[in-house]
Order: sequence, then C-alpha cells, then structure tokens
Amino acid sequence: MSSRTPPRAIEILMVEDNPGDVRLTREAFKEGKVRNELHVAEDGVAALDFLYRRAPYQQAPRPDLILLDLNLPKKDGREVLETIKSDPSLKTIPVVILTTSQAEEDVIRAYHLNANCYVTKPVDFEQFMRIVQTIEEFWLSVVTLPPRSGS
Repeated sequence: MSSRTPPRAIEILMVEDNPGDVRLTREAFKEGKVRNELHVAEDGVAALDFLYRRAPYQQAPRPDLILLDLNLPKKDGREVLETIKSDPSLKTIPVVILTTSQAEEDVIRAYHLNANCYVTKPVDFEQFMRIVQTIEEFWLSVVTLPPRSGS
C-alpha cells in the first residue's frame, strides 16, 4: 500500500432508491483506489435517520461524502439537501447530487441549496461507471475533506 492510502475507509452515504444504480456504484467504488465503505439509504427519511443516528442507524458513522438522488420516496432529495445544508452539524459534509434529472430548475435549486456539485447520471453502463470513478477520484483522492467532527 502506498503512503497516500488513508488509515481508515472513507465513509460514503448513497441516498438512492434504484437498486441497479446502487449495484453499479458499489462496483465502481470496488474498482477504485481509495478504501471506502458505501452505506445506502433508499429514501429521504432513511437518509436523515442515518445522518441523525436514529433507529435503526444508532451506530451509523458520519459520512465523509453524500451521493444524493433528487427523486426519492418519502422525502425528496431537495428536502434532504435543504435539511443537511441548514444544520450546522451536517453542512460541512460534501453533497454530490447524482440524479437523472437534467432540468435546469433542479440544477439551479440544488446549487441554491448549497449542493457541492451536480452530476447527471448517464444511462449507458460504461459511462455510469466512469462517472462514479471520476467522483471517487476527485472527491476521495484530490479534495481534502473536512475532518469528521464529534456528532
């Protein structure tokens, strides 16, 4: 292992209700260079329960990065993003919007709500894998993430 390998796995929370996208993302991260732990919340309510360590997520780690779909059951990704970015204990966690929506109003609103970046999911398998690997390379290798604070 190189000396650049972090001593601990990077904790990633993926908020996604499409099992196929979860599977592809998991595969793309497995092929990556950075040790990571991918946690999945299938809806917006579960995502907030994970972040606030409510049952059944009392032992959940604080994520270093959140991959957030916008179109989710129970509580939509826009509401989840707004909650995260308005909470002083969560707002420093980078949030990458990873969604099928190409709607200009979704892009504008996501950035208005302080998303860290907006990525449109490609439908092609190879492109999807490349996008996830690019997210990994940038967010987990290039960027300095904020330290995990108490919470």
